[in-house]
Amino acid sequence: MSSIAIVGAGPQLGLAIARTFGTQGYDVALVSRDPEKLDGLVGKLTTEGITAAAFPADVLDRDALTQALKDAAERFGGIDVLEYSPLGAFGQVVLATPAESDYSHIQHEIEFQLYGAIAATKAVLPAMREAGTGTLLYTTGAGSLDPLPVVGNVNAAAAALRNWAVNLHKELDGTGIQAAHIGIDVSIAVSLIPGQPVIQPEDISPVYWDLHTTRRDQAELVFKG
Repeated sequence: MSSIAIVGAGPQLGLAIARTFGTQGYDVALVSRDPEKLDGLVGKLTTEGITAAAFPADVLDRDALTQALKDAAERFGGIDVLEYSPLGAFGQVVLATPAESDYSHIQHEIEFQLYGAIAATKAVLPAMREAGTGTLLYTTGAGSLDPLPVVGNVNAAAAALRNWAVNLHKELDGTGIQAAHIGIDVSIAVSLIPGQPVIQPEDISPVYWDLHTTRRDQAELVFKG
């Protein structure tokens, strides 16, 4: 049985990705810092006939994140797909323009987006190398490509993750392991940026399956709706 680990799993895109893979027979490991939220998501998937389990961990706690993914691999016999897309807690993320940004504003986002992704990757990549197959998918907003000043510190970290993911794709070329960046240039479910299209998560999640199955030579996909 194949499996996917979704780091930063939530009730919108994370749940939609879980359903997309779960309906294809994949076991689903859900990782985020909120155990209660995870239990709710597992309950929904279970009622839909999808095998899922919760592995609580904060991406800022590298040891906990590594252990959660290790536990998921043990539970499901390995991790075939890793998807990384954590979101900061609403109301707690400091937003700063480039000129307003303090070192700490950018450092926190780097820790959250880039360093968390690196830790998650290191937890699953050795087994993928041994198997000669696997998929690593990293999600950011489109500000990683076309930044907006109002979220300058977040965009800077997202751009760093994008650069790292695309470079990882190049490094892993020929190994059987796919790494790709997904930049989402829409608002998901609700309008967040005036004038930006609003798309339901179920309309986005199929691109993750496509990257895993039919677009394995693609380093990046920008979703514009």
